[in-house]
Amino acid sequence: MSTVDAQITIAAPIDTVWDTIMDSARLKDWVTIHKTVKNASPSPLHKGATMDQAMVLRGVTFKVHWTLAEVDRPRRAEWTGAGPAHSQARITYALEEVGGGTLFKYTNEFHPPGGRLGRLAGRVIVGGTSEREANNSLAKLKALLEN
Repeated sequence: MSTVDAQITIAAPIDTVWDTIMDSARLKDWVTIHKTVKNASPSPLHKGATMDQAMVLRGVTFKVHWTLAEVDRPRRAEWTGAGPAHSQARITYALEEVGGGTLFKYTNEFHPPGGRLGRLAGRVIVGGTSEREANNSLAKLKALLEN
């Protein structure tokens, strides 16, 4: 398993940040590896909502079927994902009101297929790309919401 933790403070109300990050149609506006989304559940999202997302990492497109496993609007959401070759992911959004803005904490846990060998291959293929892309995505979200 590999885990990426990133956080950023955004000078925007918590509800604005929440509405943006939970809107599948807005993923293209801030997620740097996002390509497309299909079959998204209608808003407002509830536990069990789903979407199919295509992403690009290092030039390779892959698809993940996401399910909203937990939701506590506007403070916390947890998405579980089923990806190619039985890979699994969990993404957690945690939001806190801070000094007139919002602290957004993002965690991505990725479980590659293939046991120990798969974990090793995942580190070689992805390297520091996941952390860099998470930070780039949060910076893009900040710019989007502060402009």
